[in-house]
Order: sequence, then structure tokens, then C-alpha cells
Amino acid sequence: MNFDQLSNAVLGLAIEVHKELGPGLLESTYRQCLGYELLKSGIPFQMEVQIPVKYKELHIECGYRIDLLIDGKIILELKSVLKILPVHEAQLLTYMKLSKTAIGLLINFNETRLKSGIKRFVL
Repeated sequence: MNFDQLSNAVLGLAIEVHKELGPGLLESTYRQCLGYELLKSGIPFQMEVQIPVKYKELHIECGYRIDLLIDGKIILELKSVLKILPVHEAQLLTYMKLSKTAIGLLINFNETRLKSGIKRFVL
């Protein structure tokens, strides 16, 4: 599956989860439900992938976790907040940089229409 197909499939599944549950739940609920849909669809993913901070020769396990890593190619950072803030965008961009992943999707499930809560980032 090329990037566009993969991205569209994942976004379709996120929309399915949002249609079923609506806004207002915890981020962890949406993550688990999206994981379930990814598993059913046969799309490879990892959940809560730990990423260390590398500073020169030092590797620091700080507890940073990628919500969902799709097929090793796309980071999904899930939120359930009133509004996406610059700090949320910075968080995703930092995770992309640390993990050397070029594509990231920031998805805020706390929107009436999920499309309004999706942002794509490319390094």
C-alpha cells in the first residue's frame, strides 16, 4: 500500500471510530478502538511505541510514546481536547524527528466533525 492509500485507509478508520463513539471520550478510548479497527483491517501498526531522546552519545528513556505507528511509516498522535494548540503540533513534530518518521497525523477526536480535527505534517 502506498502512502496515500495507507493514509486514506487510516483516516477512514478514524472517521469510523468517531462516527461510532462521537466526541468527548478519553484519548485512550479512541486509541484502543482505532487499534481494533486497524487490526481488523490488516494494517500493520504498533501502539504506544516508546522513543528515547538521543543527546550526543546519551540515550535517555524519558517515557515519550508514539500513540500509534502505522506500518513504520506514519505517526498518529491522538488527542481529545477542546482545541489543538501549538504545543500539540510541536509534540508530534518532535516525535517525528526523534523516530526519523517523515509523516505524522494529528487527530483531535473532540470535534463535532472529525475532518475539522485532522492535521497532516511532513518533515
